[in-house]
Order: sequence, then C-alpha cells, then structure tokens
Amino acid sequence: MKNPEEYRAEFPVTQNYCYFNHAAIAPVPVRVTETLRRFYEEYARIGVAGYYRWMARVEEARSRLAGLIKATPQEVAFVGNTSEGLSAVATGINWTPGDVVLVPQPDFPANIYPWMNLERFGVNVKFYPRHNGHFDPDVVAQALVPRTRLLAVSSVDYITGFRCDLAGLGDFCRHRGLLLCVDAIQSLGVIPLDVKACGIHFLVAGSHKWLLGPMGCGCLYVAEEAASLVRPAHVGWKSVVHEDDFSHIELKLKTGARAFESGTQNVAGILALGEAVGLLTEVGLQQVSDRVLNLNSILYQGLQDRHLKVISPQGKDERSGILTFDIPGDPQALFQFFIDQNVSVSLRDGHIRLSPHFYNQEADAASFFEALDKFMGNGS
Repeated sequence: MKNPEEYRAEFPVTQNYCYFNHAAIAPVPVRVTETLRRFYEEYARIGVAGYYRWMARVEEARSRLAGLIKATPQEVAFVGNTSEGLSAVATGINWTPGDVVLVPQPDFPANIYPWMNLERFGVNVKFYPRHNGHFDPDVVAQALVPRTRLLAVSSVDYITGFRCDLAGLGDFCRHRGLLLCVDAIQSLGVIPLDVKACGIHFLVAGSHKWLLGPMGCGCLYVAEEAASLVRPAHVGWKSVVHEDDFSHIELKLKTGARAFESGTQNVAGILALGEAVGLLTEVGLQQVSDRVLNLNSILYQGLQDRHLKVISPQGKDERSGILTFDIPGDPQALFQFFIDQNVSVSLRDGHIRLSPHFYNQEADAASFFEALDKFMGNGS
C-alpha cells in the first residue's frame, strides 16, 4: 500500500488551491477523470457494442460500494443524488394517515423536504432539535410520540461537523420498533461505517463530497430485512426481474435495492464513483479518517492559538471531517478574501467551514493560516 502522501499527485487541484472544501464539492482525482475519458471515448467509438461490458463494470462499482459500508451488493442501488434517494425511501413506504416521522431541525434541506412532502398523505413530521448541531438518543426519546414509524438523521451536521452516534441510534430504534434512515453524505468516504452493526435500515449519499466522485450520482442502501417495507414509487424497465425480455410484460420487481433503479442509468457517473471508491479502499478508510482528523487537530490548534472560536465538537466520538470556526467582524469579507487567495472553504450560516481530505498536508494548513493571518493583520 502506498503512503497516503504519494496520492497527492492524483489531485491536480493542489497545484492551484489550498482546498479545504470537500464538504461542499470535492475535486475528483485523476483516475476518476481518466475513467470518464475512457468511457466516453469507447462510447463514441463503438456505441451499444460496449453495453454489457459497461453493465459488468456497474456491478463492480456496486460491489465496491457495498464493501465500503459492509453491506451486500443486493442491498445497494445507484441514484442521482441524496435528495432522490431520500425521496425514494419516503415515497416507497406504505404510510397510514397519522403516522409520524422524526426529522432533525435545523438540518440540510435534503433531509427535510422529502419528509415534509409526505404531509399530503397525512403523515405527520415532528422535528427534534439540534443544539449547535448536537443531539443524542435522549433528545430523540423526548420527541417520540405514538405512531412514530421512522427516525431520519444526518450522520454529520453540515455546519458544525457534529457526528452522531449511529450505533446508539440504531439500538434506540431497534428497541422501539422504528425504522432508521441516514443521510450519510457528510461522512461516507471519510468515516468508517458498518451499516449492519449500526442497525441502519436505509442510507443515502451523493458521491460529490467525501467519496470524491462526480456530481449527479449517489447510492441508496436498503437493508435486506427492510426491503419488504418499501416499494418504489417510480418503476421502469430495469425495475423488473425480466428487464432484458421486452416481450415478457410482468410487473415482478427485483428483490432488494435494485428495484429502485428504474431505467437507463448514469453509467459514466457510476463507473467514476466506483473508481473513486476503489481509491479510498486502496488507501484504507481508517487511514483516510485518521489523516483527516489529524489535520483538523492541527487546524484546531492554530485557530485556538489565534483566539478564534471553534464551534465544531472536539469529543473523540463526535468529530468528523468538518471543522467550523467564527471570526470577529465580517465573515463574508474573510470568505471573499480566501477566494482571492485561492483558499477554498465554505461560508455556512455566518461561520467559516473547513473540510480537508486525506491528500491534504500540513503545508496546506500553513497556507491557510498564512492567508488568515494576512486578513487579520498579523502576517509579515
């Protein structure tokens, strides 16, 4: 296995930017762009002749994703994005008027609107509160009401970076007969995950953040034991068992997550995602996590030395790839200054959010602090 330092050449973005913005949109590695290039060149040369070869590679990508989350390939489907996957779960459950879904607030809208959309079917959405991004099973227990069927969570808060206790929440749901649906876009690819150990029924993530994949492609996990509880609201020719027999018209859906793949897929995106997951697996997800958390520790100490307030939790089991801080004065001015200095970060709700990945180095942290000190008037 290569030292993670040796992968830096996979990321040309490092030639121009100090890139601490993977919680927004990650730059794809060279091997992903090469996968896309080769696919489209072959597509242009031979057209449909490559179809079944591409489908075999789609299955390879599915197996890689399944391995990443400790699932089986039959439990993994490809979707266009997180919102599409969450909506597929929300509309696929056979709800009864008066059923209740527990939803976090505040949260990124992708994990709110698909559940609010159920209100037209008589489903009640009850919000449980986050405090600076934090919540725990006790908070959820206080929000629990009769007829609650599902708990929706984001594995990592997109502003503060708070990482919730998925195993604890899975145990909570198991004892109360609740379904657990996880928006994992801010953790998948940087925090190791075992969906079985955590008791997760549904999990969704787009690939364009920590997974280092393309925009417009993502994954949906449907646990085998929960597959009978959901039925796709949208079906098509690929949803059924006899997908290649166009004369056999029978609405017999595939078992497992694949029933949610209704039609022609984003093959290029799936192959690119599979290549990105292959890279993360090659490096080792635990090593990826360790490097990111170590770099965030360096950034945290530097911010502390400058007497800046970090709002991200620093508890061992609460940290993630996100580190968010406040600055006195105008955060918009600092954000714009970073843009001008080719330092890529995010401005979220008045806070500056940093999100490095495994290929970032201490030299990137030094570049970040050089720009910050210049803005604060402390630079040389």
